[in-house]
Amino acid sequence: MKRSALFLITWLLLGSVCIAQQNPADTPASKEDVEKYLDIMHSRDMVKNMMNTMARQVHQMVSEQLKKEPGMTPEKEERAFKLTDDQLKNFPVDEVIDAMIPVYQKHFTKGNIDDLLAFYSTPTGQKLIKELPAILAEAMQAAMPITQKMMATTLQRVQAEIAQMQKENAPSSKKQPQQN
Repeated sequence: MKRSALFLITWLLLGSVCIAQQNPADTPASKEDVEKYLDIMHSRDMVKNMMNTMARQVHQMVSEQLKKEPGMTPEKEERAFKLTDDQLKNFPVDEVIDAMIPVYQKHFTKGNIDDLLAFYSTPTGQKLIKELPAILAEAMQAAMPITQKMMATTLQRVQAEIAQMQKENAPSSKKQPQQN
């Protein structure tokens, strides 16, 4: 009886030690881990650059829309641009970053973040961060003709299918036999 009690206590102690010794790399990433990662990725700068790009696109859309308005003057257009710029200038970058942290924590362990930090701390990692926007822009431009061709083919097929369905559902042009 004493042996089995001693064995049970020993087993419980050893079992709890084994459970408690989880690999630290497998633990969930902490807020601080993710913040380090987002800092090394220059996330705040990326969001600001994205907002600047968006501002240029919005200016272009506003300009096109305002050209259609009678009595539009350069002063009124400038006023509309200022309103747009003021809205984008007040974009809550820090709030967006804070909102993203739990998402990264959900998908990455501490070990994952440590590995990413190790890579992005290297000259190659920093070059990737620097070059990625240009690479993506060029890749999208290179893929555009392929995408446009695919979309045109898909649109033609859908239009042909719709025409066929309309033809099948149209009332018959044949006259029904008259009853006397």
